[in-house]
Amino acid sequence: MKIASPESEGFDSDRLARIDAFVKERYLDSGRLPHAQLLIARSGRIVHFSHQGPAREGGAPVDHTTLFRIASMTKPVTSLAFMMLLEAGKVALDTPVHHVLPELKGVGVYAGGGGGVAFETRPTASPMRMIDLLRHTSGLTYGFQDRTPIDAAYRESKMENWHGNLTLDEFVAALGKLPLEFSPGDEWNYSVSTDVLGAVVERVSGQSLDRFFAERILAPLGMHDTFFQVPEDKIDRLADCWTLAPGGARVMYDRGAASAWSRFPRLVSGGGGLVSSALDYHRFNTFFLNGGELEGTRLVSRKTVDLMTMNHLPGGSDLTHMSRSLFSETTNAGTGFGLGFAINMDVAKSMLPGSSGEYYWGGMFSTAFFIDPIERITMVFMTQFSPSTTYPIRRELKTMIYSALT
Repeated sequence: MKIASPESEGFDSDRLARIDAFVKERYLDSGRLPHAQLLIARSGRIVHFSHQGPAREGGAPVDHTTLFRIASMTKPVTSLAFMMLLEAGKVALDTPVHHVLPELKGVGVYAGGGGGVAFETRPTASPMRMIDLLRHTSGLTYGFQDRTPIDAAYRESKMENWHGNLTLDEFVAALGKLPLEFSPGDEWNYSVSTDVLGAVVERVSGQSLDRFFAERILAPLGMHDTFFQVPEDKIDRLADCWTLAPGGARVMYDRGAASAWSRFPRLVSGGGGLVSSALDYHRFNTFFLNGGELEGTRLVSRKTVDLMTMNHLPGGSDLTHMSRSLFSETTNAGTGFGLGFAINMDVAKSMLPGSSGEYYWGGMFSTAFFIDPIERITMVFMTQFSPSTTYPIRRELKTMIYSALT
C-alpha cells in the first residue's frame, strides 16, 4: 500500500490532518462513535488513510486490515452485477420485473386495509421494471420506515432478517403477497428494491448472488476482503458494531468476536449484506472512477458507467420532489438518483462543496463513500454505529475534504 504525497495530488496536508483532529474531538473523545477510518484518494492514488479508536471494545486499534459491515454500500455492487448481465444482452432496464420474478406478477398498489384487515389494492399504472429496482421507484419499502401499514407488514413478517427467517426466493414470494406503496415510477422510496435486484441477478445468471459476486466481481477486482460471511481465519479482524439505545447511550449491536456475519446468511442481501475493508472499497471506487476498469480488468464499458451515474428520476426530478421516504442515506435537495447511486445534480442546492455529477451512497452503520469524476477524488469512511442519521459526520467530512484542495 503506497500513500502519495498530498501536495503532489493537490491537497494541503495540514488541512487533511485537521480532519482527523476534528473526528477525534467531536466523535471519539465524546463517545459518539467507537472508532473511525478515513481513506481519501485522487486519481486512484491514496493521499490520506487514517485509523482512530479500538476496533473492538478494549482491543487493538483499527488498522488497514479491519473489516466493517458496509450494509447499503452493498447496493452498488449488486447494481454493477445487473449491468454486467445487461451488457451481455440477458436483461434490459425496461424489462418488467415479473418476467424474471413471476412471484411479483399482478402485485397491486395499496388502497386501504392492514392492521389485521385484508389489504385492498388497485392495479399499477405501469409494470415494475428493472430500472425501478435500480433507482428505488419500485413501490417497495423498508419495514424500518415505520410510516405506513405496508411498512408494518414488512416488520411483522420479519422478512428483512438476514440471519434468520426467509431465503432470497422466499423473500421475493413474500413480497408478492403484499401491496406496493405506489405505482412504479411515480415516487421514490428507499426500499428492499436492491434485494429484489439480487434475486434477478441469481435467476438471470443461474448463479447464487454470493458466487456471482465472488467469481465475477470481487476476485477480478482484487477485493479479497469482501464477502457475505467472514471467513473463520479473518473473524478476528471484524470490528464491533454499536447502536443507539433509547436515552442516547451507545450499546453493542453485534460483537465482532461472536458476529452474526461469521455465519452464512439465510437471506443473501444484495441490498445490505456485505462485509468489506476500506482498501477493498477503495479498489471498487477506483474501478468506477476509471470508467469500469481496474489494473487491466474491465467488467463494464465506460458508457455503461456513464449510464449508471446519470440521474434517472422521471422528468429529471430530484429527491425533494420525488421522495416519500422518512429515511435515506442522503439529504434531498439537488440530489438525483442513478442506477445504484445518489447523484449530485446541483451543488448549490446541496449547500455543500462538491462537483456536479459526483455520486455516492452510505450504509446504516454510518459507513460512506463518494466518487467525484470531475476532481477525481474518492473517499471511503468506515465506522460501525447505527442509525447513520444520528450525526452529520458525512457532511462534515465532505466539507473538510474539499476545503483541503489547493
